[in-house]
Amino acid sequence: MGKRNDVYTENRNSLRKRIKEDFVRNRSLYLLVLPVVAFYLIFNYGPLYGALIAFKDYKPQLGMWGSKWVGFKHFEAFFTNPSFFKLLKNTLRISLTTLVFGFPAPIILALLLNELKSQKFAKIAQNITYMPHFVSLVVICGMLKAFCAKNGIINYVLAIFGHEPANLLVMPEYFTTIYVASGIWQEIGWGSIIYLAALTSVDAQLYDSAVIDGAGKWRQLISITIPAIVPTIITMLILRIGSIISVGYEKLLLLYNDATLGVADVINTYTYRKGLIDLDWSFSAAVGLFNSAVNLIFLVSANTISKKLSDTALW
Repeated sequence: MGKRNDVYTENRNSLRKRIKEDFVRNRSLYLLVLPVVAFYLIFNYGPLYGALIAFKDYKPQLGMWGSKWVGFKHFEAFFTNPSFFKLLKNTLRISLTTLVFGFPAPIILALLLNELKSQKFAKIAQNITYMPHFVSLVVICGMLKAFCAKNGIINYVLAIFGHEPANLLVMPEYFTTIYVASGIWQEIGWGSIIYLAALTSVDAQLYDSAVIDGAGKWRQLISITIPAIVPTIITMLILRIGSIISVGYEKLLLLYNDATLGVADVINTYTYRKGLIDLDWSFSAAVGLFNSAVNLIFLVSANTISKKLSDTALW
C-alpha cells in the first residue's frame, strides 16, 4: 500500500513538472490563447449562472438567491400558453425554409466561382456577393421595406407579370419568402468562403486524370469536386441543424408588423418581448433555456447520425 502511494505521488509530481516545463517552453502560445479563453469564460460560461432565474420568481431587489424557487412553473406556463404551438410552427417553418433554400446557396455559388476561368472576374463576383454581409441589418431592413413598398422596385417587376401593386411586407403569405430570399442575398457570398477554401485543397491531378479518361465538366463536378467538399458540407449542416429553432429575432423585429405577426412571431421574438418589454425575466429565461435544450438535442442527434452514416462528425 505504501509503495502504491509512493508511485502515485511520484507520478503526480512528474506530471506537475512536465506541465510547468510546457508552460515555460510555450509561454508565448499560452499568452496568445489567453484572450480567447477569457472571452469564452466571461461571455459564454459565465452567463450560465444566470440560467437559475428560469427556476425562480426573480426579483432584482431580492437578488438571485433571495428570489423564490418555483421549479418548472415558468416552463409549464410556456408549454400551456395558447401561443406555444403557433410560435413553434412559425419558428420551424422559417428555419426549415431557410435550411432548404439557404444552406445549398453558398455551396452552389462556390462551385460556380470555382469553375470560372477568369480569376479577375471571379474576384469581382466574390466582392459583389460579399458586400451585403457587411451592411448593417437596420439598413438591409430599410432597403427591404423600400423595395417591397407599393411603389417599390419589386412591385414594378411583378407588374410586368400582371401582379397588382401592394405593400408586400403587410401580406402574411409573402413574409417567409421575403425573409428567406433576403437572407440568402445577404449571406450567400460570406457563406461561400469556407467552401471555396475547401475547394482549394482538391488535388489538380485528379482533374487531369479525369480529362485523360474523357470526363467532362459535369462528370468532374459529380465525381471529384463535390465528394471532396462533402465533409465540409456535412460539418456545416450539423452546425446548422444545431440551431434549427434559433431564428434570429433582430431581423424579424425590424420587419414584422401587426398584419404579419401571426406568421412572423417566433420563439426568440416572443422571448424578447417577455424579457425586455414585459420585464418577465424568469419566464423569458425559461423559454430561452428550452430553446437551447432543443437545439442541443438536434445537434447531438445530427452528429450521431452523421457519424454512423458518413464517419464525419464534430466529435
